[in-house]
Amino acid sequence: MNDSTVLVGVLVDDQTLTLDELACACGVSADWLSQRLDAGLLVCCSGEGAARRFASAQLDRALRLQAIERDFDANQELAALVVDLIDEIHRLRSRST
Repeated sequence: MNDSTVLVGVLVDDQTLTLDELACACGVSADWLSQRLDAGLLVCCSGEGAARRFASAQLDRALRLQAIERDFDANQELAALVVDLIDEIHRLRSRST
């Protein structure tokens, strides 16, 4: 497998990822993730330091943060606000149906 290989898969909700696995799945560096973790924009579901584990919801959130930052040249806080607002819209729409 080379650096340009793209892996596609399904993450089962009860499975967790390490920081490096999450970074690889998102196509970002572990440092990029650590910056968002330190800012409270992402959270781990268990562990601390190198033993941190991340649920599939954090994979989805990290992917959306990265896409908004990239596509709109947004800073990390603005991207997190947009993701939070989109999540809230989805929650409200699901309640009204």
